[in-house]
Amino acid sequence: LSISTQLYLLETPEWQWRTVLAALNPDRTTSKLFSTPAVAPSSASEPLQRAITELQAYQRTTYSLNLSALIDQITLARQRYQKALSVLSQECKQQGIPSLVSQQPTGLYVSTANLANALHTPDCGYAPFLAASQSDWQKTQTGIRNAAELILTQGIPPGLPASHLQATASIQVQNQVPQSLQSSATALLISLLKPNLKEDAEQTKLLAAQAVQAVPPEIIQVRRGEIVVRAGEVITQPDFLVLDYFNLSRRGLNWLGLIGFTGVTCLGVGAFWLVQRRFHPSMRRRDYIMVLLLTLSTPLMVSLGLHYTSLPAIGLLMGSFYGSALGVTTVGLISLFVPVCLPISWEHLLVDAVGGLLGGLIAGRMRSREELALLGVAIGLAEGAVYLLLNLTLGGASGLLWYALLRKAALYGLTGLAWSVVTLGLSPYLEHLFDLVTSVRLSELANPNRPLLKRLAEEAPGTFQHTLLVATLAEAAAKVTGCNVELVRAGTLYHDIGKLHDPQAFIENQMGNPNKHDEINDPWKSAEIIKKHVTEGLVMARKYRLPKAICAFIPEHQGTMLIAYFHHKAQQESSEPIPEDDFRYYGPIPQSRETGIVMLADSCEAALRSLKDASYEEALVMVNKMLKARWQDNQLVDSGLRREEMPLIAETFVQVWQQFHHKRIAYPKITVKT
Repeated sequence: LSISTQLYLLETPEWQWRTVLAALNPDRTTSKLFSTPAVAPSSASEPLQRAITELQAYQRTTYSLNLSALIDQITLARQRYQKALSVLSQECKQQGIPSLVSQQPTGLYVSTANLANALHTPDCGYAPFLAASQSDWQKTQTGIRNAAELILTQGIPPGLPASHLQATASIQVQNQVPQSLQSSATALLISLLKPNLKEDAEQTKLLAAQAVQAVPPEIIQVRRGEIVVRAGEVITQPDFLVLDYFNLSRRGLNWLGLIGFTGVTCLGVGAFWLVQRRFHPSMRRRDYIMVLLLTLSTPLMVSLGLHYTSLPAIGLLMGSFYGSALGVTTVGLISLFVPVCLPISWEHLLVDAVGGLLGGLIAGRMRSREELALLGVAIGLAEGAVYLLLNLTLGGASGLLWYALLRKAALYGLTGLAWSVVTLGLSPYLEHLFDLVTSVRLSELANPNRPLLKRLAEEAPGTFQHTLLVATLAEAAAKVTGCNVELVRAGTLYHDIGKLHDPQAFIENQMGNPNKHDEINDPWKSAEIIKKHVTEGLVMARKYRLPKAICAFIPEHQGTMLIAYFHHKAQQESSEPIPEDDFRYYGPIPQSRETGIVMLADSCEAALRSLKDASYEEALVMVNKMLKARWQDNQLVDSGLRREEMPLIAETFVQVWQQFHHKRIAYPKITVKT
């Protein structure tokens, strides 16, 4: 039988196979091999007619026993073929390959497992294999195996370009595979080959060492009296070898350089200390650690070989944390001293220094993180502009050079913006870690929507109103005395949060309800309840993670003042003198100008609120008496407030009181006619 007839008999549908059997032996169609008779075709196709013709020719030239054996062999081959098709279709579905049509020829005769797997791939172009003769197919299999062995023997390194592997495979199969199958054989071979070479690190090092040893030594000829290197010239490696050979080099510690570097460092530290004592005298040990870490970040980046420094971030953080003076000073000192000890491009240093100085100068004035983000944009624009100006000043730019300059300037701008993003991300963590109070953080703490302030407004509304009035008085006094206004306002808003533990114990929250202290009728217990708003306030402040600078307002606004009302009541109930210590707050007395101002504002607010139709002079006299009492009680000795400032603070309090209690026109009564 011809190859085409053999393929046809394998692939033909069942009804056509029965037609073939019927043409050879009509009685066979009703044999036990078939449960239904064959369906006669309407018209015989050419492959069907060719198969019948070849089988009938074989039938005429052989015995019936041989024909029966041939038919049984074809039937068994058809069963194996259908089973293989079923298995192959299942594998295609599992691999996501479109299902094969049962009539489509497949590479089922391939005995090698890898070749069979390769034939399963979609769009592989292996159809020529299926149409090949048996001898060509056998030759192709042998040729592919031989080519694979040759290529693998030569070795395939990892990362070999696909074009090189394609060319190698084409050459190897060229003389071993029939020409009609070479393209498909090459594709099949490439799909099977994998890298089989692995780098031997030890052998590579050994060969490299041998190559170094094999290099002949370079001989440097030096004549008597010849000058090796002149004073002031740069000593190259060959020059140093000659000097060292003749013992003309000295190795030792550069004491002069070390002393100079130490002196420069001391000058920098001294300059920073002078500025710090002038503009930020209350720095703590943890603040010095913060400054040291920020300062070391720039030489660290330069040592790592990075082209950019952290000066913009240092300026933003230092200006935001400690003010403009320290921010500008720190960036300026780093910019001056880094080139002394480390090699750095003046271009990179100058551009980043401008960004850092701008950030240090303005960051302290920002009141929100949105403003800091906008400042980052300004720093990026400034760095890009400075880079362009430097290059335009030092050399012209035209054509392609302009494009390179603009691209580099844009890169500097993006770098400045990136540092602002880094600063915005780091600043909240640094504020909590080092307990810092920046203008931005104080503005956030003063937001009335903060959880603790919302609780105060809802659970103790009288105390909240009192707090707002005290904050207004204290803020005005802080402005005229040059204190930290943001700190005063934020601290005042939280100074009475301890009253949340028992709001009804304080008269401003009773709203006409019975006085709790009348029911207690014990001045000592009442005094303890009043004093407890300080200790409970500190507990709440720690719970809500308030900065220590804010927590200081809670005890210091009361200091060690006497709770005069209950002390007087206890004195009336007792025939013996009552010690004042039982009725004084635990302290401490104010330790800063800001907490001292809040103590004075808290004392005067209730007194001013009690005035109805008093004149300016009367109100001023009363406020001065209150301030004098606090001064004479030694409550302000550690605050830093001066005696000369007391009249100014008193006048400020009365002016604010006048703004809230101005005169109004008395409207006539309106009678309604019924």
